[in-house]
Amino acid sequence: MPYTVKDILRLEVAPALGCTEPAAIALAAAAAASLLPDRPIETIDIQVDPNLFKNGVAVSIPGTDGLNGLDMAAALGALAGDPALKLQVLDPIDAQSVARARELVRAKQVKVHLLADHHGIYVKAGVQAGEDRAEAVIRDLHDNLVQLTRNQKPVTESALLQKPAGPAPQQTPLAGLEDWLKGLKLAQLVDLLDQLDEDDLKFLEEGVVINTRLAEHGLKHGSGLGVGKTLDRLVRQRIIRRDMIQAARILTSAAADARMAGVKLPAMSSAGSGNHGLTAILPIWAVKNYADCDPQTILKAIGLSHILTAYIKAHTGRLSAVCGCSIAAGAGAAAGVTYLLGGTVAHIAGAIKNVAEDLAGVICDGAKHGCALKLATAAGNAVQAALFALQGVKVHESDGIIARSPEETMQNLGTLSTQGMIETDRTILKIMLSKQFAEY
Repeated sequence: MPYTVKDILRLEVAPALGCTEPAAIALAAAAAASLLPDRPIETIDIQVDPNLFKNGVAVSIPGTDGLNGLDMAAALGALAGDPALKLQVLDPIDAQSVARARELVRAKQVKVHLLADHHGIYVKAGVQAGEDRAEAVIRDLHDNLVQLTRNQKPVTESALLQKPAGPAPQQTPLAGLEDWLKGLKLAQLVDLLDQLDEDDLKFLEEGVVINTRLAEHGLKHGSGLGVGKTLDRLVRQRIIRRDMIQAARILTSAAADARMAGVKLPAMSSAGSGNHGLTAILPIWAVKNYADCDPQTILKAIGLSHILTAYIKAHTGRLSAVCGCSIAAGAGAAAGVTYLLGGTVAHIAGAIKNVAEDLAGVICDGAKHGCALKLATAAGNAVQAALFALQGVKVHESDGIIARSPEETMQNLGTLSTQGMIETDRTILKIMLSKQFAEY
């Protein structure tokens, strides 16, 4: 079936509070706990796939003053989360629920089990209260709740459950969209911008407001690693100069600083990731101050960035050993900046190839404070790739993984991510598992 730009925005772009991996675990735990109302929770057990484990284990959880861990996310979700809020499930938590969650974790009543051989996003949360037990399963997408059971009996009428879509059993709503996207040419992706109406533009503007709020917090408070605030300080000290590349790096990394530090502000995510959303939106918003462009063109450029991010993620998969902020959202941002500055489809193709050559080797070693450094790199290189392409600089098809067309280049990124980096992903996780994480 044909899809529209509204389908892309509906399925790929959404607010998320905190890192989407702990949020997914909290959502599963909250959904299971909702089947046991008014019963004191005794134990919680979580089963997760390797990539979700990798991306959720070290990042700070919003509203907890810097606490982290998948067990803590599960406890918070079960005790105080609202599953109806999806990836903003932890918005209701307060100091009292954090204290209760800490007690549950300290008492070893929350267990996390790594499913080492599982592929794709998967969370199974079990909550025990007396003789009653409830379970919830999330699969393929961070908020795709596909199964609820209470005392081993299926709960089928819950409004929380995602309904199967398409001919395949349990097919996610996104699967058909991704298949359709992968069959499009770059020019067709750009043409989708003609479908944007006033409601779509308003939604895209909402994403700007949400993500710039995070950036403003990071610049004001120096949250997390303080990458954005440090770059801004270096500009003020006249050690470096603020140009459009540096402005993109500052704004994007400051937002990542705040988000990775667990500031209780949502991010507008893209392709299932808040950090992808920051990278897809904020470099374009920073560049607009250096260009002669109208508000509608700015928002359409951001729309193109989301579309390209979704297109590339359809090839690379939701989670992998390759940093999606670099190769997916970075390429999306480069396409958006090129469009904003008046580039043609050929220029956009060159910008995408430039990003692929520059950043394809950046690994994903989980979500954490240091992601702000990678987002600074992705944002700056996205702008640079666009400027180079507009000046006729583009990587030749004879170079490495770069192909004749932008479509083939993006397909090669997918092959690299899904086939070439499997052992790298295992090695990254092995290193992370060997480390000691802080006790609560």
